[in-house]
Amino acid sequence: MVTPDQQIRQRSTAWQRLEELIDRARGGIAQLSAAELQELGQLYRQTCTDLAIARRDYPDHLLTTYLNQLVARAHGVVYRYSLNEPHRIITFFRATLPQTFRATWPMTLVAAILLLLPAIAAFITTFRDPALGEVLIPGIEVLVDQIRAGEEWWLRINEGPAAATAEIMTNNINVAIRAFAGGVTFGLYTAYILVINGLLLGTVSGIAQRLDFAPNLWGFVVGHITLELSAIFIAGGAGLQLGWAILRPGLLSRRHALVVAGRRAVVLLIGCGLILIGAGLIEGFISPTGLPFIVKLIVSIGSGVLLYTYLLFSGHHR
Repeated sequence: MVTPDQQIRQRSTAWQRLEELIDRARGGIAQLSAAELQELGQLYRQTCTDLAIARRDYPDHLLTTYLNQLVARAHGVVYRYSLNEPHRIITFFRATLPQTFRATWPMTLVAAILLLLPAIAAFITTFRDPALGEVLIPGIEVLVDQIRAGEEWWLRINEGPAAATAEIMTNNINVAIRAFAGGVTFGLYTAYILVINGLLLGTVSGIAQRLDFAPNLWGFVVGHITLELSAIFIAGGAGLQLGWAILRPGLLSRRHALVVAGRRAVVLLIGCGLILIGAGLIEGFISPTGLPFIVKLIVSIGSGVLLYTYLLFSGHHR
């Protein structure tokens, strides 16, 4: 059985050399000479063996995490496709996106908790006393007045569905990008965006429930809420992992840890954009219509099942 210290003493020079070659090949393996390409292949295979030993003998050690990240970076260089090859796009959707989601799901879960807990607390608070909505979300009294009057403001979307849908998608994508970009503030701004959106959701829901407006509100929201919240959770998780890479880079330098986290985060953000486009289409063309509640609920559940079946079960391979 090999100890971490023994492996570091014996193999650290090779790992450092592999990192140097990876950095040089960042713009493509054409940056390397023939001898360096051969060396890259040899070091990659050797490091894969080192990782297998580490996983066998000390799977929870920081060295195993470092080797896993190093092999992942090397794999991205060795097996990088040309940007002009169509199968690169196919590979992205068939494997890269779902695999990245599964690799980062703990941060997505944290993002969901940061949004849902404030939402639940705000719902309970404003259901008991709607006047407290102004304390939680300043300026919300205009919306409260609309709820008191029974005004279904979303029906205005039907007046210009194409423009309204574009505006909805733009707003949702803006929230996702802010949640993602907030990661560079050590995740603090990301957490703020998630909490604020949770408070808004809970406040509006609680007031609507108290004023007997909930059937109207949920009749509009239910169709698209599954995709919309899923995208915000994933984008928030992408931002949180950026912050975590800065705070806890492990055995990597902060720069390299941020690069690894950033690549994953960009993959997730692309996925979020596509999910939000789907949510925006539902919100613009289905949610404000007079379709029965059960139909909209089936759309919501069906879209969620399709999304998570794809994210959880696509891209598995040895």
